[in-house]
Amino acid sequence: MKIAAVSDDGVTISQHFGRAPFYVVITVEEGRVTGREIREKMGHAHFAGEHYYERSADPRGHGFDPAAQSRHARMIEAIADCDVLLARGMGAGAYESLRQAGIRPIITNIARIDDAVQAYLEGRLTDHPEWLH
Repeated sequence: MKIAAVSDDGVTISQHFGRAPFYVVITVEEGRVTGREIREKMGHAHFAGEHYYERSADPRGHGFDPAAQSRHARMIEAIADCDVLLARGMGAGAYESLRQAGIRPIITNIARIDDAVQAYLEGRLTDHPEWLH
């Protein structure tokens, strides 16, 4: 199993999926961490020249228009081999894009990556989709 976390510094989970520059990918085998790597992540800065919809008429919120879905897909490519994505915040469209890609997004209030991974492995990490923006 592989667990990805969005991060600004490689230690803590970013508060915003779209702005984080890295993924920290944790490999878990037989319930224990066996590997850790940092992968570059596409983010809002990479899409500066593209048309961006800040607000959407979609009742689900922003991030569901075709351009946003395309950006999300490109962000997710780097973790296509992961089962879970940890973040401390993201938009509803990104959350749904991850789900559609077969990756379980979890919005957590735990800041440290290692602490959140341990909580996940122990079955005590709570997802907070009510914090989506």
